[in-house]
Amino acid sequence: MRRLIATSAAAIAAALALTACGTTEPTPAKSDKPAEKINLTDAKGAKVTLDGPAKKVVATEWNVVEALVSLGVDPAGVSDVKGYQAWGSTVPLKTEPKDVGTRGEPSMDTIAALSPDLIVATTDLPPAAVKQLRKVAPVLEIRPADAADQVGRMKGNLDLIAQATGRTEQAETVKKSYDDKVAEGRKALADAGLAGKPIAFADGYAASNQVSIRPFTSGSLIGSVNEELGLKNAWKMAGDKDYGLAATDVEGLTAVGDVPFAYISNDAEGDPFAKDLAGNGVWKSLPFVKNDKVHKLPDGIWMFGGPKSMEAYVDALVSALTKK
Repeated sequence: MRRLIATSAAAIAAALALTACGTTEPTPAKSDKPAEKINLTDAKGAKVTLDGPAKKVVATEWNVVEALVSLGVDPAGVSDVKGYQAWGSTVPLKTEPKDVGTRGEPSMDTIAALSPDLIVATTDLPPAAVKQLRKVAPVLEIRPADAADQVGRMKGNLDLIAQATGRTEQAETVKKSYDDKVAEGRKALADAGLAGKPIAFADGYAASNQVSIRPFTSGSLIGSVNEELGLKNAWKMAGDKDYGLAATDVEGLTAVGDVPFAYISNDAEGDPFAKDLAGNGVWKSLPFVKNDKVHKLPDGIWMFGGPKSMEAYVDALVSALTKK
Protein backbone atom coordinates (compact mmCIF):
# COMPACT_ATOMS: atom_id res chain seq x y z
CA MET A 1 0.00 0.00 0.00
CA ARG A 2 2.84 2.41 0.88
CA ARG A 3 4.49 1.67 -2.47
CA LEU A 4 1.24 2.40 -4.30
CA ILE A 5 0.82 5.69 -2.45
CA ALA A 6 4.40 6.65 -3.14
CA THR A 7 4.04 5.81 -6.81
CA SER A 8 0.87 7.88 -7.04
CA ALA A 9 2.56 10.80 -5.31
CA ALA A 10 5.46 10.63 -7.73
CA ALA A 11 3.09 10.55 -10.70
CA ILE A 12 1.24 13.58 -9.41
CA ALA A 13 4.47 15.47 -8.88
CA ALA A 14 5.60 14.63 -12.41
CA ALA A 15 2.30 15.78 -13.84
CA LEU A 16 2.54 19.08 -11.97
CA ALA A 17 6.04 19.61 -13.26
CA LEU A 18 4.96 19.00 -16.84
CA THR A 19 2.06 21.38 -16.40
CA ALA A 20 4.42 24.09 -15.16
CA CYS A 21 6.51 23.66 -18.29
CA GLY A 22 3.42 24.00 -20.48
CA THR A 23 3.79 20.52 -21.98
CA THR A 24 0.32 19.16 -21.15
CA GLU A 25 -3.03 20.00 -22.67
CA PRO A 26 -5.67 21.49 -20.38
CA THR A 27 -8.44 19.10 -19.35
CA PRO A 28 -11.63 20.13 -21.11
CA ALA A 29 -14.40 21.18 -18.79
CA LYS A 30 -17.44 18.96 -18.61
CA SER A 31 -20.34 20.33 -20.61
CA ASP A 32 -23.51 21.15 -18.72
CA LYS A 33 -25.35 21.61 -21.98
CA PRO A 34 -28.64 19.66 -21.87
CA ALA A 35 -29.41 17.05 -24.51
CA GLU A 36 -31.03 18.48 -27.60
CA LYS A 37 -34.72 17.83 -28.04
CA ILE A 38 -35.73 15.26 -30.61
CA ASN A 39 -38.64 16.22 -32.86
CA LEU A 40 -40.41 13.43 -34.71
CA THR A 41 -43.48 12.96 -36.87
CA ASP A 42 -45.17 9.60 -36.52
CA ALA A 43 -47.28 7.55 -38.93
CA LYS A 44 -50.44 9.42 -37.97
CA GLY A 45 -48.81 12.78 -38.64
CA ALA A 46 -48.60 13.57 -34.93
CA LYS A 47 -45.66 15.65 -33.72
CA VAL A 48 -43.71 13.95 -30.95
CA THR A 49 -41.06 15.84 -28.98
CA LEU A 50 -38.62 14.11 -26.66
CA ASP A 51 -36.21 15.82 -24.26
CA GLY A 52 -33.47 13.51 -25.51
CA PRO A 53 -33.00 9.92 -26.68
CA ALA A 54 -35.60 7.71 -25.01
CA LYS A 55 -34.06 5.18 -22.67
CA LYS A 56 -37.07 3.69 -20.89
CA VAL A 57 -39.34 2.49 -23.66
CA VAL A 58 -42.56 0.47 -23.67
CA ALA A 59 -43.50 -1.44 -26.83
CA THR A 60 -47.06 -2.55 -27.52
CA GLU A 61 -46.36 -4.66 -30.62
CA TRP A 62 -43.81 -7.36 -31.39
CA ASN A 63 -42.26 -5.76 -34.47
CA VAL A 64 -41.54 -2.72 -32.32
CA VAL A 65 -40.00 -4.95 -29.66
CA GLU A 66 -37.75 -6.50 -32.29
CA ALA A 67 -36.70 -3.10 -33.59
CA LEU A 68 -35.69 -1.96 -30.11
CA VAL A 69 -33.74 -5.14 -29.35
CA SER A 70 -32.02 -5.00 -32.75
CA LEU A 71 -30.92 -1.44 -32.00
CA GLY A 72 -29.53 -2.42 -28.61
CA VAL A 73 -32.37 -0.98 -26.54
CA ASP A 74 -33.88 -3.23 -23.89
CA PRO A 75 -37.59 -2.38 -23.61
CA ALA A 76 -38.90 -1.74 -20.11
CA GLY A 77 -42.34 -3.08 -20.99
CA VAL A 78 -43.58 -5.48 -23.66
CA SER A 79 -47.07 -6.61 -24.62
CA ASP A 80 -47.51 -10.38 -24.26
CA VAL A 81 -43.94 -11.29 -23.34
CA LYS A 82 -44.67 -15.03 -23.49
CA GLY A 83 -46.09 -14.70 -27.00
CA TYR A 84 -43.07 -12.76 -28.20
CA GLN A 85 -40.73 -15.35 -26.75
CA ALA A 86 -42.57 -18.04 -28.72
CA TRP A 87 -43.02 -16.25 -32.05
CA GLY A 88 -40.02 -13.89 -32.04
CA SER A 89 -37.32 -16.05 -30.49
CA THR A 90 -34.88 -15.43 -33.35
CA VAL A 91 -34.47 -11.91 -31.91
CA PRO A 92 -34.60 -12.78 -28.20
CA LEU A 93 -35.17 -10.43 -25.32
CA LYS A 94 -31.95 -9.82 -23.40
CA THR A 95 -33.65 -8.77 -20.17
CA GLU A 96 -36.94 -9.51 -18.44
CA PRO A 97 -39.28 -6.64 -19.32
CA LYS A 98 -42.58 -6.10 -17.57
CA ASP A 99 -45.52 -7.71 -19.33
CA VAL A 100 -47.93 -4.86 -20.05
CA GLY A 101 -50.92 -6.85 -21.27
CA THR A 102 -52.06 -7.97 -24.69
CA ARG A 103 -51.04 -6.40 -27.98
CA GLY A 104 -54.58 -5.25 -28.66
CA GLU A 105 -55.33 -4.10 -25.13
CA PRO A 106 -52.30 -3.01 -23.11
CA SER A 107 -52.69 -2.27 -19.42
CA MET A 108 -52.61 1.48 -18.81
CA ASP A 109 -51.95 1.07 -15.09
CA THR A 110 -49.02 -1.28 -15.67
CA ILE A 111 -47.47 1.03 -18.24
CA ALA A 112 -47.97 4.10 -16.05
CA ALA A 113 -46.23 2.35 -13.16
CA LEU A 114 -43.11 1.99 -15.33
CA SER A 115 -42.87 5.78 -15.90
CA PRO A 116 -41.55 5.36 -19.46
CA ASP A 117 -39.83 8.07 -21.51
CA LEU A 118 -41.62 6.81 -24.61
CA ILE A 119 -44.33 4.39 -25.67
CA VAL A 120 -44.03 2.97 -29.18
CA ALA A 121 -47.32 1.68 -30.54
CA THR A 122 -48.68 0.85 -33.97
CA THR A 123 -51.59 2.26 -35.89
CA ASP A 124 -53.34 -1.08 -35.34
CA LEU A 125 -53.94 -0.09 -31.73
CA PRO A 126 -57.41 1.49 -31.23
CA PRO A 127 -57.30 5.30 -31.14
CA ALA A 128 -59.01 5.31 -27.74
CA ALA A 129 -56.15 3.25 -26.31
CA VAL A 130 -53.54 5.56 -27.85
CA LYS A 131 -55.34 8.56 -26.37
CA GLN A 132 -55.10 6.99 -22.92
CA LEU A 133 -51.43 6.15 -23.43
CA ARG A 134 -50.63 9.77 -24.30
CA LYS A 135 -51.66 10.69 -20.75
CA VAL A 136 -48.82 8.49 -19.51
CA ALA A 137 -45.93 9.40 -21.84
CA PRO A 138 -45.18 10.53 -25.40
CA VAL A 139 -46.52 7.98 -27.88
CA LEU A 140 -44.86 7.28 -31.22
CA GLU A 141 -47.18 5.44 -33.61
CA ILE A 142 -45.74 3.50 -36.51
CA ARG A 143 -47.61 1.90 -39.39
CA PRO A 144 -46.66 -1.74 -39.01
CA ALA A 145 -47.21 -2.80 -42.61
CA ASP A 146 -47.83 -1.43 -46.08
CA ALA A 147 -48.55 -3.79 -48.98
CA ALA A 148 -47.32 -1.14 -51.43
CA ASP A 149 -43.76 -1.31 -50.05
CA GLN A 150 -43.23 -3.70 -47.16
CA VAL A 151 -39.44 -3.64 -47.11
CA GLY A 152 -39.34 0.14 -47.32
CA ARG A 153 -41.87 0.36 -44.50
CA MET A 154 -39.86 -2.09 -42.40
CA LYS A 155 -36.69 -0.05 -42.81
CA GLY A 156 -38.49 3.26 -42.30
CA ASN A 157 -39.99 2.06 -39.03
CA LEU A 158 -36.56 1.01 -37.83
CA ASP A 159 -35.18 4.44 -38.71
CA LEU A 160 -37.96 6.26 -36.85
CA ILE A 161 -37.46 4.20 -33.70
CA ALA A 162 -33.70 4.70 -34.03
CA GLN A 163 -34.16 8.48 -34.14
CA ALA A 164 -36.30 8.33 -31.00
CA THR A 165 -33.71 6.29 -29.12
CA GLY A 166 -30.52 7.87 -30.45
CA ARG A 167 -29.51 4.74 -32.35
CA THR A 168 -29.27 5.90 -35.96
CA GLU A 169 -25.81 4.40 -36.48
CA GLN A 170 -27.03 1.05 -35.21
CA ALA A 171 -29.99 1.24 -37.60
CA GLU A 172 -27.64 1.62 -40.56
CA THR A 173 -25.74 -1.47 -39.41
CA VAL A 174 -28.95 -3.49 -39.06
CA LYS A 175 -30.19 -2.48 -42.52
CA LYS A 176 -26.87 -3.26 -44.17
CA SER A 177 -26.81 -6.67 -42.51
CA TYR A 178 -30.26 -7.39 -43.94
CA ASP A 179 -29.28 -6.23 -47.43
CA ASP A 180 -26.13 -8.36 -47.32
CA LYS A 181 -28.14 -11.40 -46.22
CA VAL A 182 -30.62 -10.96 -49.07
CA ALA A 183 -27.79 -10.64 -51.60
CA GLU A 184 -26.18 -13.78 -50.19
CA GLY A 185 -29.47 -15.68 -50.33
CA ARG A 186 -30.26 -14.51 -53.86
CA LYS A 187 -26.87 -15.76 -55.06
CA ALA A 188 -27.31 -19.12 -53.34
CA LEU A 189 -30.72 -19.62 -54.94
CA ALA A 190 -29.42 -18.56 -58.36
CA ASP A 191 -26.48 -20.95 -58.03
CA ALA A 192 -28.99 -23.72 -57.30
CA GLY A 193 -30.93 -22.88 -60.47
CA LEU A 194 -33.90 -21.45 -58.56
CA ALA A 195 -33.83 -17.84 -59.80
CA GLY A 196 -37.26 -16.84 -61.04
CA LYS A 197 -38.93 -19.99 -59.68
CA PRO A 198 -42.34 -19.70 -57.97
CA ILE A 199 -42.98 -20.35 -54.30
CA ALA A 200 -46.08 -20.30 -52.11
CA PHE A 201 -45.95 -19.25 -48.48
CA ALA A 202 -48.89 -19.41 -46.09
CA ASP A 203 -49.87 -19.89 -42.49
CA GLY A 204 -53.03 -21.41 -41.10
CA TYR A 205 -55.08 -22.19 -38.05
CA ALA A 206 -57.65 -24.79 -37.09
CA ALA A 207 -61.01 -23.99 -35.51
CA SER A 208 -64.13 -26.14 -35.25
CA ASN A 209 -62.44 -28.93 -37.21
CA GLN A 210 -61.80 -26.63 -40.15
CA VAL A 211 -58.46 -25.24 -41.30
CA SER A 212 -58.33 -21.66 -42.50
CA ILE A 213 -55.33 -20.68 -44.59
CA ARG A 214 -53.75 -17.25 -45.10
CA PRO A 215 -51.79 -16.93 -48.34
CA PHE A 216 -48.93 -14.42 -48.15
CA THR A 217 -49.29 -12.60 -51.46
CA SER A 218 -46.66 -10.49 -53.20
CA GLY A 219 -47.86 -7.56 -51.06
CA SER A 220 -46.89 -9.30 -47.82
CA LEU A 221 -43.54 -8.84 -46.10
CA ILE A 222 -42.61 -12.48 -46.66
CA GLY A 223 -43.74 -12.20 -50.28
CA SER A 224 -41.65 -9.06 -50.77
CA VAL A 225 -38.57 -10.70 -49.31
CA ASN A 226 -39.10 -13.73 -51.56
CA GLU A 227 -39.13 -11.43 -54.56
CA GLU A 228 -35.96 -9.70 -53.36
CA LEU A 229 -34.45 -13.18 -53.31
CA GLY A 230 -35.30 -13.59 -56.99
CA LEU A 231 -38.32 -15.86 -56.49
CA LYS A 232 -41.85 -15.40 -57.83
CA ASN A 233 -45.04 -15.55 -55.80
CA ALA A 234 -47.26 -18.48 -56.75
CA TRP A 235 -50.35 -16.86 -55.23
CA LYS A 236 -52.40 -14.99 -57.83
CA MET A 237 -54.96 -13.54 -55.43
CA ALA A 238 -54.74 -10.05 -53.95
CA GLY A 239 -54.09 -9.48 -50.28
CA ASP A 240 -55.24 -6.73 -47.93
CA LYS A 241 -53.77 -3.24 -48.31
CA ASP A 242 -51.71 -3.42 -45.13
CA TYR A 243 -50.34 -6.90 -44.60
CA GLY A 244 -50.84 -8.38 -48.07
CA LEU A 245 -52.69 -11.38 -46.64
CA ALA A 246 -55.52 -13.25 -48.33
CA ALA A 247 -57.84 -16.02 -47.16
CA THR A 248 -58.62 -19.46 -48.52
CA ASP A 249 -59.19 -23.06 -47.48
CA VAL A 250 -57.59 -26.35 -48.38
CA GLU A 251 -59.42 -26.44 -51.71
CA GLY A 252 -57.86 -23.09 -52.55
CA LEU A 253 -54.42 -24.71 -52.41
CA THR A 254 -55.20 -26.55 -55.63
CA ALA A 255 -54.53 -23.31 -57.54
CA VAL A 256 -50.90 -23.20 -56.45
CA GLY A 257 -49.61 -26.06 -58.57
CA ASP A 258 -46.45 -28.09 -58.18
CA VAL A 259 -44.29 -25.50 -56.45
CA PRO A 260 -42.49 -25.40 -53.09
CA PHE A 261 -44.91 -24.64 -50.25
CA ALA A 262 -43.36 -23.08 -47.14
CA TYR A 263 -44.92 -22.19 -43.83
CA ILE A 264 -44.14 -21.31 -40.24
CA SER A 265 -46.22 -22.54 -37.34
CA ASN A 266 -45.60 -22.74 -33.62
CA ASP A 267 -45.61 -25.91 -31.59
CA ALA A 268 -47.34 -24.07 -28.75
CA GLU A 269 -50.35 -23.45 -30.99
CA GLY A 270 -50.22 -26.55 -33.17
CA ASP A 271 -49.33 -27.29 -36.77
CA PRO A 272 -52.47 -27.23 -38.96
CA PHE A 273 -50.68 -28.55 -42.04
CA ALA A 274 -48.85 -31.49 -40.50
CA LYS A 275 -51.56 -32.37 -38.00
CA ASP A 276 -55.04 -31.15 -38.89
CA LEU A 277 -54.70 -31.74 -42.64
CA ALA A 278 -52.71 -34.95 -42.40
CA GLY A 279 -55.70 -37.12 -43.25
CA ASN A 280 -57.41 -34.67 -45.59
CA GLY A 281 -57.92 -36.09 -49.08
CA VAL A 282 -57.54 -32.76 -50.87
CA TRP A 283 -54.32 -31.97 -49.00
CA LYS A 284 -52.83 -35.38 -49.75
CA SER A 285 -53.65 -34.98 -53.45
CA LEU A 286 -51.84 -31.67 -53.86
CA PRO A 287 -48.78 -31.91 -56.16
CA PHE A 288 -46.44 -30.18 -53.71
CA VAL A 289 -47.52 -32.61 -50.98
CA LYS A 290 -47.13 -35.71 -53.13
CA ASN A 291 -43.76 -34.51 -54.43
CA ASP A 292 -42.38 -33.70 -50.97
CA LYS A 293 -42.13 -29.96 -51.53
CA VAL A 294 -43.68 -28.90 -48.22
CA HIS A 295 -41.20 -27.00 -46.06
CA LYS A 296 -41.94 -26.23 -42.42
CA LEU A 297 -39.51 -23.48 -41.45
CA PRO A 298 -38.21 -23.17 -37.87
CA ASP A 299 -40.35 -21.79 -35.07
CA GLY A 300 -39.62 -18.33 -33.73
CA ILE A 301 -39.34 -16.41 -37.00
CA TRP A 302 -41.86 -13.58 -36.67
CA MET A 303 -43.45 -13.25 -40.10
CA PHE A 304 -44.36 -9.60 -39.52
CA GLY A 305 -41.09 -8.58 -37.88
CA GLY A 306 -38.11 -6.50 -38.85
CA PRO A 307 -34.77 -6.96 -40.61
CA LYS A 308 -33.43 -9.49 -38.12
CA SER A 309 -36.50 -11.72 -38.41
CA MET A 310 -36.26 -11.51 -42.17
CA GLU A 311 -32.58 -12.46 -42.04
CA ALA A 312 -33.56 -15.59 -40.12
CA TYR A 313 -36.27 -16.24 -42.69
CA VAL A 314 -33.82 -15.93 -45.59
CA ASP A 315 -31.43 -18.39 -43.95
CA ALA A 316 -34.25 -20.86 -43.25
CA LEU A 317 -35.82 -20.65 -46.71
CA VAL A 318 -32.55 -20.88 -48.64
CA SER A 319 -31.52 -23.86 -46.56
CA ALA A 320 -34.86 -25.60 -47.16
CA LEU A 321 -34.88 -24.98 -50.91
CA THR A 322 -31.26 -25.89 -51.60
CA LYS A 323 -30.82 -28.94 -49.40
CA LYS A 324 -30.39 -32.21 -51.25
